[in-house]
Amino acid sequence: MPGQAPIGTTLHRTEPYSPVTPPGRNPRPLRIASSVLATLVTALLGVLALSLPARAVEAVRITLDAPAIDLTPMIERYRSDGDLIQISTAPGKDGIVRRIVVKARDAGARPDWMVFALTNDTDEQIDRLLVAPHFRLVGSGVIWPDLGGSRIAAITASQGIRPERDENPEADQFVITVDPGATVTFVAELRGPNIPQVYLWEQEAYRKKSTGLTLYKGIIIGIAGLLALFLTIIFVVKGAIIFPAAAALAWSVLAYACIDFGFLQRIFPVTEGAERIYRASAEAVLGATLLVFLFAYLNLSRWHVRYSHVAFFWLAFLAGLVGLAVFDPPVAAGVARISIAAVAGVGLLLIVYLAAHNGYDRAILLVPTWFLLLFWVVAAGFAITGQIGSDLVQPALIGGLVLIVMLIGFTVMQHAFAGGGLTHALVSDTERRALALTGAGDVVFDWDVPGDRVFAGQEIEGQLGLKRGTLEGPAANWLGLLHPFDKDRYSAALDSVIEERRGRIVHDFRLRSQAGPYHWYRLKARPVIGTDGEVIRIVGTIADVTEVKTAEERLLHDAVHDSLTGLPNRELFHDRLDAALALASQDPRLKPTTIVLDIDRFKAINDAIGLSAGDSILLTLSRRLGRLLRPQDTLARVSGDEFALILLSERDPDRILAFAEMIRRAIATPITYADREIFLTVSAGLTLHETGANLKREEVFKNAEIAMIQAKRAGGDRIEIFRANMRNERSDRLVLESDLRRSLERNEMKVLFQPIVRLEDRTVAGFEALLRWDHPKLGRIPPATFIPAAEENGFIVNLGVFVLERAAIELAAWQRSLDVEPPIFASVNVSSRQLLRHDLLHDVKTVLARSGVLPGSLKLELTESLVMENPEYAAQMLARIHDLGAGLSLDDFGTGYSALSYLQRFPFDTIKIDQSFVRQIATGQTAILRSIVRMAQELGLAIIAEGAETEADAQALAELGCDYAQGFAFGEPMSMLQARQLVGAAPEAA
Repeated sequence: MPGQAPIGTTLHRTEPYSPVTPPGRNPRPLRIASSVLATLVTALLGVLALSLPARAVEAVRITLDAPAIDLTPMIERYRSDGDLIQISTAPGKDGIVRRIVVKARDAGARPDWMVFALTNDTDEQIDRLLVAPHFRLVGSGVIWPDLGGSRIAAITASQGIRPERDENPEADQFVITVDPGATVTFVAELRGPNIPQVYLWEQEAYRKKSTGLTLYKGIIIGIAGLLALFLTIIFVVKGAIIFPAAAALAWSVLAYACIDFGFLQRIFPVTEGAERIYRASAEAVLGATLLVFLFAYLNLSRWHVRYSHVAFFWLAFLAGLVGLAVFDPPVAAGVARISIAAVAGVGLLLIVYLAAHNGYDRAILLVPTWFLLLFWVVAAGFAITGQIGSDLVQPALIGGLVLIVMLIGFTVMQHAFAGGGLTHALVSDTERRALALTGAGDVVFDWDVPGDRVFAGQEIEGQLGLKRGTLEGPAANWLGLLHPFDKDRYSAALDSVIEERRGRIVHDFRLRSQAGPYHWYRLKARPVIGTDGEVIRIVGTIADVTEVKTAEERLLHDAVHDSLTGLPNRELFHDRLDAALALASQDPRLKPTTIVLDIDRFKAINDAIGLSAGDSILLTLSRRLGRLLRPQDTLARVSGDEFALILLSERDPDRILAFAEMIRRAIATPITYADREIFLTVSAGLTLHETGANLKREEVFKNAEIAMIQAKRAGGDRIEIFRANMRNERSDRLVLESDLRRSLERNEMKVLFQPIVRLEDRTVAGFEALLRWDHPKLGRIPPATFIPAAEENGFIVNLGVFVLERAAIELAAWQRSLDVEPPIFASVNVSSRQLLRHDLLHDVKTVLARSGVLPGSLKLELTESLVMENPEYAAQMLARIHDLGAGLSLDDFGTGYSALSYLQRFPFDTIKIDQSFVRQIATGQTAILRSIVRMAQELGLAIIAEGAETEADAQALAELGCDYAQGFAFGEPMSMLQARQLVGAAPEAA
């Protein structure tokens, strides 16, 4: 029939014969010759076929959706007497049974054969992978076990495509193709009598299975390798004899896993014979290392000399098996398997005996692990005898063996590092532990994890004032009593132990008492593992450590705070300065300013009134300075009479200098002690933050100290801003004074105007004239830098006249453009040099006459300290200035001098309340401010409040009765043009 092999032919795929007759010839003689030749060949093969046995085989149906078919029970095995075998094929769709003859690959051989048939009822061609593993632990046997090897030499198909071998080092694989509607009989020549398993796999399913097994094998080998390496390292560190024994066992298990999983064969290709030698040797070494570990761990030499003799001869016997494996691997492997079972059984009896009769702590610790080893040996016995036949048994047994070695490693480390374990008398040890627990005052903590029930002693409930049973029940009951900061850490500590199934908890947490305060407790606990490997309990103790924690917090606080003032000390200040600089490098909006303060001549004060009085003064100063700071600022006492500040609440240089001046005035306020007033001055050094400078903390602090020393050298009671040239021994003060004298000629001095707002209707009532120096090289120099130099060399008089003239000219321009009542005014500060000069009267008179401002609208501002330096002279000068038509304003009122008896003698029409009192509005301390306002109203004086920073400040000042307010809430110092635009004056009015 077409498409089928003739009876008696060997397996070859043949193409249909189609003879072609050459043109011009008669085909009939050729046809007759061909017919005769075919008849002779058929007759000859028929005679040969009659001389061979004929056997039939049943076909296995394959479908498209079947991922795998186990052909092991369906195959038929034969043993031939020669190198030929005749097989009757399975009947096809037509029911015809044919016969094929297959010849062995080697002439004269007498191989074993395997026959099976496949039927494809579908209308699609089916490709499948025939897999026969080289080694299979299941069913390998105990005596003369099958150690694996190649199973199939070749496969012949009765029809269709010839099966092709797919190379795989772990199995014989052939790609088999069955055409649609065909029934194909396959004859396989075997390399030996045994073929433990034959599977027909769908190729994708087999790939997924192989990938999964490869991943699993890799994980097992990785764990075994890490375990062996870890035990080896522990042996090197610890040096005890049990560690090299445990490490040798781990390395033997790793070698056995590598050989069994085919990992070693992939790295070092070996022959089948060598692979069987390695497999047998690995099993013999596994038995030997197991025996060595048992002997070393139990220290059998200490119990009886016979134990040592038996172990020695047994070990020598196992070592001989390794040599036997070279000549007869099956015999060596069989004896090694029996030896492993014997070591497990005899070892269990020995362990139980030593644990029960002698109370040996090592034996007691090893009991659970050795029971697991015995269970593994039993399971392995069922597998190799064929009573368990799953494909997952072999990798599962290797994984179980690695787990056993891991438990052995934990047991060894527990004993070696815990220093002993259980005592000789188990019961008495339990009693001693209970007595020790009672004596220590600790409370038992027991959490039944599966039942979610916590038991804690009644002592804790009594300490916290809770009802009986409050702390018992689900673990969630504790969360309501835990401090909010401790809930997550407490839950994480318990969850980690449950997930890891090992470890030790040492955790501190706080529980709230019925009265409200929190108590500190320390939990020490360990997990208890059940037979399934899961945590069933967490048992330990709880101790009250409130006193210890309080002492720790007190010590920590004292370590970083000053014992006298309670302020941060130098170490904590440096730490916070590091943090501020780090934040400023990430956020350009932050500009931390470092200020160092040193009390002038404080040693003399200590000598005069005593150290205790000096300490009282320092405490008073720290409280004064603390009231000026905002929460983000830091004040620290870095040495005896030296303080340091980190200012984060102010960023503008002018405001920073104003804040420093406020500190200077606060310190200058007299301190009353023992019916006497003590006047203090301070030298202050500032370091302004420079964006991108990336200075370290030491440099910043040192710069501020250098500036402070510069202020002290200049006579004290002053503020210095650090400049780079301060580090040089030669000062450039002369250069600065020279540039200052030329500043007016070079038009470098600028007059700015800061608005003063009428609180009743929020209109601009006037401006304060402020002087600024824009140096061509150094940039804008703050007044605190050049004003002291100008006062020393007398140039302050020229600057004062310059500001007075510019302010008067601008004020006259505003008044000509604006017809308002009361008229707009301008204020100009007067220095001590100007007040002491009789030329001030001439200067004021000249400016008033030239500008034509309305009487009283050009106001001269004088500070309290300036007036009180010489009150009699000041009263005469101020009266004459008032008669000229200038207004007078008392600046910084209430900063310490408070010369109320002289206030009525001076012809002031306005007082300016210092901004330190305005800052106290946010704290609610407005009693002094309210008194000042009421007094000024009774004296008929206008009131201007400085330092109004927010709308809330302005609203509060209006409610207190202040007439005017000045501050950044209403505008920063501005140029003349901006001031004109603000008041609505015409530009041409100038």
